[in-house]
Amino acid sequence: MSETVLVIGATGSIGRHVVSEALNQGYQVKAFVRSKSRARVLPAEAEIIVGDLLDPSSIEKAVKGVEGIIFTHGTSTRKSDVRDVDYTGVANTLKAVKGKDVKIVLMTAVGTTRPGVAYAEWKRHGEQLVRASGHGYTIVRPGWFDYNNDDERQIVMLQGDTNQSGGPADGVIARDQIARVLVSSLNDAKARNKTFELSATYGPAQGKPDRNFCSTSG
Repeated sequence: MSETVLVIGATGSIGRHVVSEALNQGYQVKAFVRSKSRARVLPAEAEIIVGDLLDPSSIEKAVKGVEGIIFTHGTSTRKSDVRDVDYTGVANTLKAVKGKDVKIVLMTAVGTTRPGVAYAEWKRHGEQLVRASGHGYTIVRPGWFDYNNDDERQIVMLQGDTNQSGGPADGVIARDQIARVLVSSLNDAKARNKTFELSATYGPAQGKPDRNFCSTSG
């Protein structure tokens, strides 16, 4: 039987790609959404779970029977929104899977360690929760989302807070490539317990993202 993965933020611009990619890679997919009507954009094979990251009871229902969780949720840059979703929402989810063997993949953003920026601060706190949870995890910080041209598909993964501008200068990456990295990291030992900054440069796609998962801890 294939593993079941919960995609949080499944109707977003990244989440919908993650749902499709996970299905393509053979996972059973639960799609966690706030609006059932918006879930019409998702493949019919996905199981739709309507809930809210600030409603622990809906999260407890969603995580039943899952072996992995991929966070792709997003919010505005208002401090209260980012705090509620990127921190409290992550905390509620981790509480729901405490003591269970569930792998965590968290998408945040390049520049998460920038000081004095509320948007970055609460994403950083969310990352810290994941690292301290005891679950196997991968944290992916994409650069600027873009629909890259065919000649700009060579994935670059870095570690060590190398990009801090908070804009396109940090690099761009296509949404479908972000999704592929997120799903591929779920069961790749080389990606376990690591944090990656993700972008793409000029050149063809390299094939499976696993060759880009480096050996440095993070």
